[in-house]
Amino acid sequence: MSGGATNRDTRIRQAGRIVVKIGSALLVDAERGVVHRKWLEALATDIAALRARGQEVVIVSSGAIAVGRRYLGLADGRLRLHEQQAAAATGMVRLAHAYQEVLNVHDLTLAQVLMTLDDSENRRRYINARNTLDTLLRLGAVPLINENDTVATDEIRFGDNDRLAARVTAMISADVLVVLSHMDGLYEQDPRQCADARHVPEVRGRVSPEIEAMAGTEKSADGSGGMITKLAAGRIAMGAGAAMVIADGTGDHPLSRLEAGARCTWFIPDATPKTARKKWIAGSLKPAGSLILDAGALKALMDGKSLLPAGIIKVTGDFQRGEALSIRGSDEREVARGLAAYSAADARRIIGHKTSEIETILGYRGRDELVHRDDLVLN
Repeated sequence: MSGGATNRDTRIRQAGRIVVKIGSALLVDAERGVVHRKWLEALATDIAALRARGQEVVIVSSGAIAVGRRYLGLADGRLRLHEQQAAAATGMVRLAHAYQEVLNVHDLTLAQVLMTLDDSENRRRYINARNTLDTLLRLGAVPLINENDTVATDEIRFGDNDRLAARVTAMISADVLVVLSHMDGLYEQDPRQCADARHVPEVRGRVSPEIEAMAGTEKSADGSGGMITKLAAGRIAMGAGAAMVIADGTGDHPLSRLEAGARCTWFIPDATPKTARKKWIAGSLKPAGSLILDAGALKALMDGKSLLPAGIIKVTGDFQRGEALSIRGSDEREVARGLAAYSAADARRIIGHKTSEIETILGYRGRDELVHRDDLVLN
């Protein structure tokens, strides 16, 4: 923990990919169950400014249940699971429509993505979700993500969108996670109970037990989060090399105010998203198979290129798309590790062939590379 944050205004500006998490209390009028339209319009202006600078933005939004419950006439207080699902089904339509309307003013396209916990833990679904989000961002869309409350059960629910946002941040290797809240960051004690509670401007390296002890337990009527879940999100984001910031979102233009130096709490990791991901590939995954390269492919690998099917001599093991592979030269000495873009069965069919032949051989158009350079770590 540091005594003061520095360069707060530059961290947002320097981020290439940003995830913005928005809580129910900011977005939805608790009594009427309607979206705070003026606030959302100001947020859309902030997002448009980021996009105009070439930055990619993903929104993780709460609020579907908060909106839907009012339209269904459900009483205040905790809802049963099937009531939450019904409220989410009703509210998601209205929520997505509101986001699309305010972003459309800035010629930005919204893309709604519903996720469950299984999407971040099942390897194949994780890769599919990551590829979908990467494609949407590359095409200039603004993904709007929410937990799929309409089909989720107690066993597969994230339970709060703070952790969902952190999982998404890790999944897409985002640089910064912005958590907009009714609080302007972390305090050593609950400022609503302790008038002289000290604000914590910065947490470095990791979320320690000392930091965890500062969290309160209060939740909003519609939200399932609180400072405890925000610190849990910080732990996930920092582990993936992303910075996280908890900022006050109650006023208009919260992202612009944050960039201008508004009070907040920054969680700064020791690594970057790229180095954290490379470390994970190199040391945390057990190879499920191997690729043997010819001399040309080995040289391309050392020059920082992706591995194309044409340069692969042999495939060993029984692996699925997304699993870790040991990459070896013709002498079978390991030179790198990486993630497979194809299953072992499909890889064996396309090795030695040009990328232009992949669709004819497999019957579908997959990636040009068997292992992309972003998913490679040299030994």
